[in-house]
Parts: sequence; C-alpha cells; structure tokens
Amino acid sequence: MRRIVPLLVLLLLLCRSYSYAQTSKISGKITSSTNEALIGVSILVSGTTQGTTSDADGNYAITAPDDATLVFSYVGYVSQTVAVKGRSSINVVMAVDNKELGEVVVTALGIKKDERKVGYAVTKVDAGVLNVARETNVANSLEGRVAGLNVSGASGGPGSSARLNIRGVTSFSGTSSPLIVINGVPMDNTVRGSAGEWGGADLGDGISNINPDDIENVTVLKGSTASALYGARAANGVIQITTKSGSRTKSTIEYNTNFQLDRAVDNTNFQDQYGQGSQNLRPTDKASAIISGNTAWGQKLDGTPTIGIDGQLHPYSKVKGNINNFYRTAPSWTNTVSVSGGGEKGTYRLSLSNLDNKSILRNSGLTRRTANFSTSYDLTTKLSFNLAASYIDQNDTNRPQLSDAPLNANNILFLAPNIDQNTLNPGFDANNNGLETAWNADSYTTNPWFVVNQFVNDVSRKRLITSIAAKYAFTDYLFLQGRVGYDYSNDRRFGVTPYGTLYSNAGEGALDNQTLGNRLEMNSDALLSFNKALNQDFSISASVGANYRRNKFESLRLFGGNFIVPYLYTPTNVRTPNREYQYSELVTPSVYYTADFTYKFLTLSTTGRYDRFSTLPTNNRSIFTPSVAGSFIFSDLLESSVLSYGKLRASYAKTSGEAANPYLTQQYYSIGNPINGVPRANFSSTLPNANLRPYNLREFEVGTELKFLNGRIGLDVAYFNRKTTGEIVNATLSIASGYEGNTVNLGSTLNRGVELALTVVPVKRGAFTWTSSFNFTKLHNEVLDIDGGASTPLQTGTYRPMNANIGIVKGLAISQVRAYDYKRDASGNVIVGADGIPMRGDLKPMGSGIANLYGGFNNDVTFKNFNLSFLIDYKFNNKILSATEYYSYTRGLNKATLEGRDNGVVAVGVTETGQPNTVVVPAYTYYPTLASNVSALSVLDGSFIKFRQLTFGYTFNQALLARTPFQAVTLSLVGRNLFTIMKRTDNIDPENTISPLVAYAGVEGGSLPFARTYGVTLNVKFK
Repeated sequence: MRRIVPLLVLLLLLCRSYSYAQTSKISGKITSSTNEALIGVSILVSGTTQGTTSDADGNYAITAPDDATLVFSYVGYVSQTVAVKGRSSINVVMAVDNKELGEVVVTALGIKKDERKVGYAVTKVDAGVLNVARETNVANSLEGRVAGLNVSGASGGPGSSARLNIRGVTSFSGTSSPLIVINGVPMDNTVRGSAGEWGGADLGDGISNINPDDIENVTVLKGSTASALYGARAANGVIQITTKSGSRTKSTIEYNTNFQLDRAVDNTNFQDQYGQGSQNLRPTDKASAIISGNTAWGQKLDGTPTIGIDGQLHPYSKVKGNINNFYRTAPSWTNTVSVSGGGEKGTYRLSLSNLDNKSILRNSGLTRRTANFSTSYDLTTKLSFNLAASYIDQNDTNRPQLSDAPLNANNILFLAPNIDQNTLNPGFDANNNGLETAWNADSYTTNPWFVVNQFVNDVSRKRLITSIAAKYAFTDYLFLQGRVGYDYSNDRRFGVTPYGTLYSNAGEGALDNQTLGNRLEMNSDALLSFNKALNQDFSISASVGANYRRNKFESLRLFGGNFIVPYLYTPTNVRTPNREYQYSELVTPSVYYTADFTYKFLTLSTTGRYDRFSTLPTNNRSIFTPSVAGSFIFSDLLESSVLSYGKLRASYAKTSGEAANPYLTQQYYSIGNPINGVPRANFSSTLPNANLRPYNLREFEVGTELKFLNGRIGLDVAYFNRKTTGEIVNATLSIASGYEGNTVNLGSTLNRGVELALTVVPVKRGAFTWTSSFNFTKLHNEVLDIDGGASTPLQTGTYRPMNANIGIVKGLAISQVRAYDYKRDASGNVIVGADGIPMRGDLKPMGSGIANLYGGFNNDVTFKNFNLSFLIDYKFNNKILSATEYYSYTRGLNKATLEGRDNGVVAVGVTETGQPNTVVVPAYTYYPTLASNVSALSVLDGSFIKFRQLTFGYTFNQALLARTPFQAVTLSLVGRNLFTIMKRTDNIDPENTISPLVAYAGVEGGSLPFARTYGVTLNVKFK
C-alpha cells in the first residue's frame, strides 16, 4: 500500500504535466467592424515568440496550448487579447483606433493588400452610393466620385453605354477604357453597337448588365503600376467590382426596392416670335404646311387660324410643352431579394432581382432579370473553394435611333414654334397600308410619332458570368490558387425599317437585322503566393502565376428588302434576302510575378508580366512589362498630435497594348454574294503589316496621403506622367497602291496631370456627423506623333451636317473638334462673298471633346437615424460639335436668327476687294448658308456644374422594430440630375452625346433629352 500511494501521486503529476503540454490547432478569421477581411494581422501566443499573420482573406491558423492567450495586433486597430479556453475556432472583430488606418484594398488579380503598403493611387467606392439613387448602367454612378476618372454616358435611353477614361485617352482609334474586373476575373465590356454620323442606336456595353444591388464595393486602380499585372487590356487602368458575399457569423434575408420616375428636361431656348413657313410666309395649304413642318421661316406669330400639316386650322401661336408632352414620365422599378449566411465552414449568398425600366421615349425600355449566387467553403483545413455566378436575362425594346434623322424620333425637337406635337400623332395612315404621315420636305426625317408607334429595334441578351477558385494552403503563409473565369453572352437583335416608311423602296420597308451573336471571354489562372513576417520588422509577400485568355466572337446576320406581305417581319418575307457572317478569335497566354518587401515603415513592390498576343506576327507578338513601386510611412517616425498619418508613394511601370482588331498581319479573303451565279470574293482595303508589334505605355507616378487630427482631415494628391510610343494607327496610302491604308506602329501620346482628393469631417459631435469630400483632376493630353513625323491630321468621326469633324491633330489633345472658321483678311476682318454671306475660312482645331478638368463635391450628413447626402460634379474645357445648334440656324429656331427677319441681314465685314459689305440678304437665306459655311457656329463650350444626386433617408429605430420580423428598415428619398448650376450651351444639355467611342467624343445631335430622376428606395433586413 505504501508503494501504491507514491505511484498514484506520480501518475497524477504526470497527467497534470501532460495536460499542461496539451496543444491544439486554432483557426479563424479576422475582420473589421464592417465585416472586411484584414490582411497581415499579427497573432502571437502570449509570453512566447510563436506567432503568425492572417492571409489575404483574413484567415489564420496557429498551434497553441489550450489554456494559452492569443494577442491580435494590427496597425491602425486596437489590439485584442483572447483566451483560447480549449477552442479550435476563434473569429476576431477588430476595432479601428483613432488613427483610422490599416484599410485593406483589393489590387490586381484580386490580391488583397494593406493600404499602407500600396505604392500607387487606389480609390474605393462603397456600393451604398451606387444603389440608393441608381443608374441603369452602374458605371454612370461613378461620375464625380473618383479623382482621375472621367465618366460620360451616351444619351440613348436605359442601359446605354458609358465612356470611362482614367488619366486621359491614349488610343487614337481603339478604346481607352479601363479593364472591368469582377471578383478578380476580367469581364467583357464590349460596346455592342453605337451611333455615328449616319445614325444607329446605342446597344449598351458589358458593365451596363451588372445589378447594383449585388455590388459590395468598387475599387479603381488608376495607374499603370496598379494594373500592370492584367497586361495589355489594363493599360488604361482597372475598375474592380467586388460582389456581396455571406457572413460566417449570421444569416440575413434582405429585400431592396427602388422606384424612380424619369422626366425629360427641355433645354431648348429657341425663338418664339416667328412661326412655321418659308421665305417669310406662313402656310396657305396642307402641302405648304407639310413642306415647312420643321422650319420657322414664316411670319410673326399673331394667333390667326392657319392651316397645319393635318389640313386643319390651328392658331398661329406659340405652343408650349412639346418636349414634355411627347416624351413620357418613365417609371423604373427594381426589386431584389437576397438570402445570405454561413457557418464555421463557409458562406453563401443568393439574390434574385428584377428591373423594369421604361424609357422616356414611348414604347421603349428594358427589363432585366438577374440571379446571383456566391459561396465559399472550407473542404478541409487546408483546401477551400469559392464560386460566384451571375445569370442575366435582359431585353431591350425599341432601342432609339440617334444622330441621323431616319427613324429618329428625337427630331420632334425641331418642330416649328406654333405646331403641337400631337398633330403628328399617330404618324401613319391606317387606311393606306400604314403609310407614314409626312411632316416636312425631307422623307428621311421620319415622323416622330411613326417611330414611336411602328419602329422595331429589339435587343436581347442572355449572359452568364462565373468564376470558380480553389485554394490549397500548404502552410499559414504559402498557398496555391487556381481560378477559372467565364463570361459568355448570347445576343439577339431584331430591327426593321417598318412597312410604310416613306423613304423605303416603294414604302415596303426592309429587314435591317435579324442577328444572332455570341461572345466568350475566358480567363484561367494559377497563383502561388507567399506571405510571411520573417520577424517583427520585416515581411515578404510574393506571388508567381500564369494566365490563359481566350476571346471568341461569332455572329450571323440576316437582312434584306422589300417586305412582300405587309407587316410580316421575317427573313423569308423579303424580296432580296442577304446574309452576313462574322468571326474573330484571339488568345493570350501570360506569366507574371508580384512581390512586396516591407521593413517597418518602408515597402518596395515590383511586378512583371510576359504576354504573347495571337493578334500580332509570330516574330513580334511577345512583350515583358515590369513595374516598381515604393511607399514610405513617414508618420511612423513622428510624434505629432496633428498629423495622424503620412505616406509618400512613387511608382514606375511599363505596360503595353495590342491592336484593337485581330487579322491585321496577313491578307484574308471573304466570300460575297454571287453575281449572276458566279461566286465573288473580297479582300480588305487595308494593307497587312507583318511587322506590327504591341505599343508601349510608360507611366511615372508620385503622390502623398495625409491624415490630420485623428482622421478629421484627409488629403490624397498624385502627379502622373504617362507616355505611349508605337501607337497602332491606320495610315493613309495612295489608292494607286491597291490599298487605302496600312496599320502601323507610329503614334505617340502624352498624358500628365494632377489628382487631388480632400476629405474633411467639419462636425463630429454626439449623434451629428458631417463628412465632406472634394476631388479634382487637371489633365494635359497631347498627341506627340501621328505617322512618324508628318503632321497631317487623322479624321476619326463627324456629325451629320458633315461640315466639321473630330480628329487627331499633332501637338493637341485627342478628339479635336475641327470646324471651319470665318475667312478673314490680314487685318482680321470677316470676308463676305458676293452673295452677302461670310465666306468659309480654314478648317481649324477648336478644342477637345473630352474635358481636361473635372471632379466632384460630395457631402454626407447623419443625425441620429437621419442621413442626408448630395453630390455636385463638374467638367470644364471640353468642346461640343452640336448638330442641334446647326439645325437651329438652318431651320430658323435659334434666337440669333431673329436679327434681320423683317429687313434682311447685312453681314459685318468686307468684300474680297476690301470694301465694306453692303449686300442685304433675306434671313431665311443668310442663316442656313452661314451655318453651312462657318461650322464654328456649331462648336459650343461643354463646361458645366451639376447638382448630380440627392438622397434623404431615415433608418427606423430598433425599439420600434423589436416586436416585428424586421431587423432593420431604411427608407430614402432620392434624386438624380436634379438641376444644372452652370452651363454654357443655350439649347442643349452639355452631356448629350451620341456615342461612347473616343472617335465621336463631343458629337451631339439627335439623342434623347437629358432626364431628371425622382424616386424612393426601401431596404429591409429580416431577423
């Protein structure tokens, strides 16, 4: 017994000793108070040197005794001490300290980085500002919110395309748009169709399909260093969209509804003293009324009954409200329901959304149904996967024609002052096979009501955007990720020139489009990443990877005319059927690396990418593009009660770009329609270039980020200088060579400028907080070279009057509006011709169609449960080539045409012999000829300041919801484009444009009026 007792005591001591030594693996996720993953958080076992850091998703794993204590520390956040207590899973939510530092930003390839370590300009926009007061194309909601980003939307109705430019335009003829990336995977943002000088409709771009309710935030990577890892497509920056996901700690059912009304704004300020007619006479019969339906060269308005285009008598008086009566008040209603949640192993989110957006143009609009699903799951402690998928089913009805007059309803703008728009209704004669009702002398200027009631231009799109990724963590600092992104869209377009259209052959119309097309954008990549703190002062984060991109487009178009059986719009019902087939494919394999080396307050970053473009010749298709960046947190060396945070950053990058189109390096032939049964082949008029190579873009950036008074004042300033060489341009050749042009590497551009973002919290007292932010961009854009030394300008586009154009001019900014000025003598006097009308001078550049000074002023005010926000944005120094202004002169609508109506016009100037002009010219002859001779009259200043957005919301008190199924309810009144504070255009909105393409930047005419939007948004979260 005496031996047994000591043995029992010894055994108990050994067991106790064993229990002290018992250890287990602990894992979890570290997030901020806004549920954002925190990367690089230090986790130490208290009292030891054992530790680790959180990865790019905020996850960590560490081995520690069951009774140990873990210390979580992160710059800018309050440190936390947590007892293990035998747990295997510990999630930590860290609170921001007074310095408000340490934010995580999503960089290229979806890599999350500590904002302190980033050596280039990045701006993040929260989704809340995008979906409370919303645009159908979410890209337009970014206008005025990001320094360096210039947003311009085409005025083509709901879902129209947006022109996005970051830090200026680099491409002469292709695109200068940034790459759009969703959850780290590039998506296709092709513009499906746009208007030009000969008309056309804007058919939307890729980003216009995205549902704002599914977006968590948007990150804008501005510089080439920031986007270099994406290669050629990201030469003009990147806009990264992160979609919403579920939470491991809670489940949520959310309902969001938004109802808005769009109302056309009448920006015309036409004369209302003289009415319909010609040669100073009013109509005397129906025929003369029809001929002068859109001209106001008649007599003074006196109220006398006068025959109209319908053959009835109407008062010869000013008619008000034509714009507001022709265009309807258009409702837009969005409903989104989402279910999200998760557990220890993963998360999920499913949302279903329906949008019904009517256009202000009757019988036009779109519907969009979206299903979005995302999930993440830890299959094992080392292996996890993520899936995100969006299915979009969008249908556009009667996309409006823009620019040219055929089938363009927007010519209602040019009705003579005394004509009521309803006189044109319904626009066709039901007793004459639906023949269009004429309303002016030009059959190609279609009756607007005929367009509304008979036009067919429908577009539908079914689109699937998916990405799936698997990640295997070898250790807590080394992982391998594989990812595949898939963006597939199937488009169908159906458009006709309706039966009964006056200008169509025999009035029998035509099938313009029955087109089926599909486009595939596939990206697969692999990434091996290492992220480890070697000691408390030095850490390394590095990745190597590879990408394989494939883009394929295919379409088949059936068309022809005339229709045999009236109103049977099928390909088999045309007398002369035709077909057209298009196909293109490109492949780009790439490899790349990125590395960050951090020592205390210093970080040095470098990237490199090697691309091989299938669109270029085999001997010239490869290029390596490196970048280097550095950040210095100098505030860590200071002890200041004023300066909370200070960072200097600098970067340099070389990126590249390929040709906008494939198949430029070899001669290809196409099969055309046979002639008398004999097959016919064609070849391109562009001479192939077997030496074509990628162009280069080099950019240098330096900037600083400062925060004062514990974050009450924040300042971000950047200077950038970016230059392209070997720009791919289309050079003109003598037609005697057998070709009209050649694609060559000769162009060069320069963009340099300053970006500034200032954030101030003027008031933060109790329940009242006012946050104000201002951003400013000043840009200098210059064409350094066009075609290897010659200074001959390139024309890229024009407007329908065809007496001015948009071009590329050496030494000036891209998209120069070029117009004919007055002809002047040596003393500067206007030279007047023998006909008494000023003569045409030289074709001169008059300014770029793209603003070089722009920004926004945003304010957010919260008081208890109330919140108020508003945005003012501005643009300056851009020109508009306005077809509306031209036609207002030729049709007698412009107020300038009032001078000389009764007694004729004597132009101020001299004859070619130097004598003062004395010739009297009737106003109805003088002004149309003047506008044709001197197209400078159609060039306007596009500068503006607008009150862009206003929201006023109330979040219901939790006490009121205690006995309801609601967790949170927020109701907001919203408004967009409420009023213009300043503009310098009398008869148009300065933002009215026909196309998102750089080639037509600044061209205006025949687009929908700008619309003012009012609405309400309700967000409900269920318990």
